[in-house]
Amino acid sequence: MNARDDSSPHAVMPAIAHPAGLREIADDYDGYVMDLWGVLHDGVNAFPEAVDCLRQLKARGCAIAILSNAPRRAETVRRRNTELGIDPALSDTVVSSGEDTWRHLKARDDAFYAGLGAKVLHLGPARDRDLLQGNGLEPVASLEAADFILNTGPGAPEARVEDFQALLDEALSLDRPMVCANPDLLVIRGGRAEICAGAIAERYREMGGVVRFHGKPDPGVYERCFAAMDAVPKSRILAVGDSLRTDMAGARAAGIDGLFISGGIHADELGAGPGERPSAARVDEACRAAGVRPVGVMPALVW
Repeated sequence: MNARDDSSPHAVMPAIAHPAGLREIADDYDGYVMDLWGVLHDGVNAFPEAVDCLRQLKARGCAIAILSNAPRRAETVRRRNTELGIDPALSDTVVSSGEDTWRHLKARDDAFYAGLGAKVLHLGPARDRDLLQGNGLEPVASLEAADFILNTGPGAPEARVEDFQALLDEALSLDRPMVCANPDLLVIRGGRAEICAGAIAERYREMGGVVRFHGKPDPGVYERCFAAMDAVPKSRILAVGDSLRTDMAGARAAGIDGLFISGGIHADELGAGPGERPSAARVDEACRAAGVRPVGVMPALVW
């Protein structure tokens, strides 16, 4: 299956499949790039049927990379997965946007980071502070003292982008760049929508602020997944995720197929309740609007 060849606006698009379970298309793939939130867990509980899919794929000898836009080090994400009931043995690697951020902050391997400075104002909760350790950063308490902002997202579930407007106004007036460790706009935690770092960063970018994003859909983070897949060709790798904007767009940018999980952050938009299949027309419309074409769509990841 392949639905990536959609560069022409006049091309006839192949139909998006609606498999009853991953087993119906599993023979087409040897490697999987798995999203976390909305696919394997909801931040509170792991999804048993999704974890069973990992077991089934591992039994078939497939390579599995977990790729998350979590703004934390990969080891922190791995520990949290274990707490939720996702056995570390069910994946070959865990790659996070937070790890990618940390590595760039440490390596300073491009012009943006080489000129960034070390004094950082952290915008985010205490659970994300592992990004401030071991990479030469000096946390400060004010924008005036900071060289840049490290944005890992709001700390309160009820937070709104408007709550950060005064901070963004000051940052823009001081010309402070922002590093965003999670490009997601929102996440569903335990059935409730919460904004993510990406929503704040997008507002700052729209205001004219300089923002460096890490994570999906940037193809760079996919390369670290591919490195752990023992030379599985891209034509045999499937990305599974619940976001058209990051997971499916990232799959397309990385040159691999995508399987869209419709019961995640797009569920309300697609007009489908928990476990319900959205109409093919609604899925097609949403995918066209997002400029992506997954090979298939399922309400949840099941075998």
